[in-house]
Amino acid sequence: MSQSALAKRPADVAGVARRDGPTTGERFARAAEQSWRPLALLLAALVVWWVIAAAELIEPYLVPSPGATLDVLTSKTGYLWQHTWVTTYETLLGFVIAVAVGVLAAVVMVYSSTVERTLYPILLFAQVVPKIAIAPLFVVWLGFGIAPKILIAVLIAFFPVVISMVTGLKAVDPEMLQLSATMGAKPWQTFVKIRFPASLPHLFSGLKVAVTLAVTGAVVGEFVGANEGLGYVILQANGNLDTPMLFAGLLVMSLIGVVLFVIVEIAEKLLLPWHASRRESSATTTF
Repeated sequence: MSQSALAKRPADVAGVARRDGPTTGERFARAAEQSWRPLALLLAALVVWWVIAAAELIEPYLVPSPGATLDVLTSKTGYLWQHTWVTTYETLLGFVIAVAVGVLAAVVMVYSSTVERTLYPILLFAQVVPKIAIAPLFVVWLGFGIAPKILIAVLIAFFPVVISMVTGLKAVDPEMLQLSATMGAKPWQTFVKIRFPASLPHLFSGLKVAVTLAVTGAVVGEFVGANEGLGYVILQANGNLDTPMLFAGLLVMSLIGVVLFVIVEIAEKLLLPWHASRRESSATTTF
């Protein structure tokens, strides 16, 4: 084979077509293609909600109209924003702590089978215990401040991070580990260059689950004992039969989870371009 043939790019080989990266228009078209179905379903749900409220099929104090809920969102913006910030802060702090501790625990478990056999059953037991059942204990121990809410958020978000990280660290190709050992790489070099980068796709899958669960954990803590936060708003609205405020609080809480999920997903695309390119290959076979 000639040297010029060896120098050919994969796109120059017969049977392989080179495809340039997507243009801005193609990205928008792809985003529209991926989002119109959930948007249509959301619109249909809003229409059904409006029809039920307009026809008074259910009493307004049970299911408020979309208009009444929107009025609360617009007229109580400052009040809702104040409590939204509290819940968001508790969620983010709990999520960050869960990620830091979870990743560290996963690394220790992977590199020590003794620690894994000792710690894994305890983690599983802690996960299956209903957090709403033990939340009052945290309030008794830590008071009505922010600490119990953060702790519950950490406990709920911790397990997905640990499991996904352990799975990612163990999913490394054994031949790659053998190759690095043959080339004289030290354990920390193998971890930094091979194990950790290979585990990131699994880790981000767990992070997307954990960040939404952290919102739930913060709100659960606010349900048990708090004087601020969206959980407090929802609890107060429920006690006063103020369903428009209750629905507004639920919508804002859901929006927090969606926004944080999208942020983690964007971070995944920015930090793992090699993984994104594997899913959207720049070369496609034509035979």
